[in-house]
Amino acid sequence: MSKPVILTGIRSNEEPTLGNYLGGMLPMVALQREHAGEYQINMFVPDLHSFTTPIDHASLYRNSLTNLKYFIAAGLDLSNPDTFLYRQSYIPAHSELTWILDCFTYVGEMSRMTQFKEKSSEHNESVTMGLFNYPVLMAADILLYNAKYVPVGEDQFQHLEITRDIATRFNNKFGDIFTIPEATKQQMSFIQRDNGLRIRSLTDPTKKMSKSSTDEKSKILLADDPEVARKKIMSATTDSLGEINFNWETQPGITSLLQILALLGGRSQEEVNAEWVGHTQYGDFKKAVADEVARFLTDFQARLATITDEILLAKLEQSERDMAITANETLLRAQRAVGLRPTV
Repeated sequence: MSKPVILTGIRSNEEPTLGNYLGGMLPMVALQREHAGEYQINMFVPDLHSFTTPIDHASLYRNSLTNLKYFIAAGLDLSNPDTFLYRQSYIPAHSELTWILDCFTYVGEMSRMTQFKEKSSEHNESVTMGLFNYPVLMAADILLYNAKYVPVGEDQFQHLEITRDIATRFNNKFGDIFTIPEATKQQMSFIQRDNGLRIRSLTDPTKKMSKSSTDEKSKILLADDPEVARKKIMSATTDSLGEINFNWETQPGITSLLQILALLGGRSQEEVNAEWVGHTQYGDFKKAVADEVARFLTDFQARLATITDEILLAKLEQSERDMAITANETLLRAQRAVGLRPTV
């Protein structure tokens, strides 16, 4: 490909949260706006990842479309010729490359994956091989398209690094087959973020805001009624220190709210901190955040309502045809390398 590839995906089995919007959607929209013409942007629905843990399979297809509409409502420009939207399962090369990469990935490496250990402890009676194998499929997602940049949150840093390890191991054995994505430090520098975005649970700020959480009060969903979201912010767990500070160690709840206020308001963190740090009235601060969140949801949901299936499917089907060509070219290189196809 003539342009460097930026790749990102969002799972389709649950409603996205405000954390997904701020950490995954908004940065990609900003990158598209800032680097139009310089980069190819691949945005895909990793629907094969969606049932690594139990889900409602009857809603998966519909959710896949809905979640892509969220990206469009966030400001993604479908007319940009360098932006591609596609569904993982519609391009079989994802599954085929995963098996090849499995055979060059070690069980010990997978056993050390933090997300597997955490999620398997939550679902210890129904842990599947899909959950264990998830990082290898993610590696295939990245390597098939020669992706250089893969903006991810903190919880995915380890998976990005194992992708680099697998690709390097494969290349060392067979030659220059895969493009190796940039390391985490370079990834964060590229998207101008020193640390992964950390939007925290509203009820337990030691944890991230998670769409899979069964605690509805812990998360703001993009589909939440604005007034419901307002109440969630007002009841958010903070601390008893009595003074607002931006400090992830001692005040993660307050700090997460400060971050939300800055990002939704389109202001720098420094500007928001200068306005609020040192104040002792948590109620006034929470009200300011709640107002910003409610205003955002009202505007966002109005934009979402204008996006039809026809508009989305036209883009999806064209992108899937285009991306299948690239994916199949990469898969063929790997198949030839391991002896599954004749060399030319």
